[in-house]
Amino acid sequence: MTKEKVIIIGSGPAGLTAALYAARADLRPLVISGNQLGGQVSITSEVENYPGFPNGTTGPGLVEEMQKQAERFGTRVLIDEVIEADFRSGPPFHLKTHGDSFEAEGVIIASGSSPRRLGVPGEDQLIGRGVSFCATCDGFFFRGKDVVVVGGGDSALEEGLFLTKFATRVRLIHRRNELRAGETLKKRAAANEKVSYIWDSVVEEVRGNGKVEGVRIKNLKSGEQAELATDGVFIFIGHYPNSDLFKGQLTMDDHGYLIADKLMMTNVPGVFAAGEIQDPVYRQVATSVGQGCAAAMSLERWLAARE
Repeated sequence: MTKEKVIIIGSGPAGLTAALYAARADLRPLVISGNQLGGQVSITSEVENYPGFPNGTTGPGLVEEMQKQAERFGTRVLIDEVIEADFRSGPPFHLKTHGDSFEAEGVIIASGSSPRRLGVPGEDQLIGRGVSFCATCDGFFFRGKDVVVVGGGDSALEEGLFLTKFATRVRLIHRRNELRAGETLKKRAAANEKVSYIWDSVVEEVRGNGKVEGVRIKNLKSGEQAELATDGVFIFIGHYPNSDLFKGQLTMDDHGYLIADKLMMTNVPGVFAAGEIQDPVYRQVATSVGQGCAAAMSLERWLAARE
């Protein structure tokens, strides 16, 4: 059993920012990376909407700089995954990874959320090469190009409309014959000449050699298959928070997102949450950074009050 003052679960922008502030408060935090060092931003090829980088940066590059900065002040990063968490009897709280067991006086959960994927051939191989889950992050790189959007809810329509700022054509592929989005969004889309629809259809394959070149779709009513040439595939069929580990211990909303108060504390004193694990609305690097900062400052004050 390894004893720690502060453990941060997750190594994305929220987790690494929390680590930076905790380290500067001399709390010597341990970051347990999770199964993807850097979180979702680490698979974003270009980042141009994060302040302080007028010429843009890459997702992996941004994560690397955040990690270096946090480590400079004493943060330690463990490449491992938390597989068990016990918050019921603490503090101290008990965590278990594949390689070790830990006690922590305070915990910040920044394990993020994951976009739902199609699960079709070519999707994983072409992420960052034309397959994207974030129009705000990547839309600019499709200026003058043709893209398809998969989904029919608010997120799909919002992101599709955002893409019309850049793309010459945006085709929404939806498995039903009507959208699930709100009426206001439907009206905005209907008024946009760049938006069109492919109804009753699903993507069965993303095709391309090194970059997206097209998709193979299937009409669910007729069974007919077709090939569509396109430069980008934006997938918006929902997100799910990485919160299964905490069910039955921490309060969540109906979708599994952790509920935190204005100080970023969960229902368990000493356990805080930051980033997309508790944010189903914004899901941006900038907002996650702010929430990570707030969680670390609140945790430091909570620990000081206990002492």
